[in-house]
Amino acid sequence: MHARPEGIDLAARSRARRRALQALYAWQLSGSHMNAVIEQFRHEQDMEVADLDYFEDLLHGVEKNVDALDAVLRPHLDREVGEVDPIERAALRLAAYELKHRPDVPYRVVINEAIEVTKRFGADHGHSYVNGVLDKVAAELRAVEKRG
Repeated sequence: MHARPEGIDLAARSRARRRALQALYAWQLSGSHMNAVIEQFRHEQDMEVADLDYFEDLLHGVEKNVDALDAVLRPHLDREVGEVDPIERAALRLAAYELKHRPDVPYRVVINEAIEVTKRFGADHGHSYVNGVLDKVAAELRAVEKRG
């Protein structure tokens, strides 16, 4: 069991992030309402072992804050947000949301998880791109934590 003392199951959180990446990818491509995408994913078998509350927080958080998240990412990208590979864009948005709105999650965890999901679902070197962008975003959003 990968639980922290606060009762957070880290493995279930990782699974929630993986599923959130896939759901965000589907949302970006379909233009469906986020609740419809969440409903579709909620009925899949492996959601039973994911942290559902965290999954939903990530997706609703990205949906509500997508413009602000893109604004945080934009200065660190080498192209327009919409031109970034959809998997990488989903990973970047999820991580930017966690960096900005989930200070309870250490920035190193956020970056590492984004790299891992990008390695799993993205293009060959997509994880390197995601790592480079998020390192700069973390330096901006979590400067105090990163120095410490």
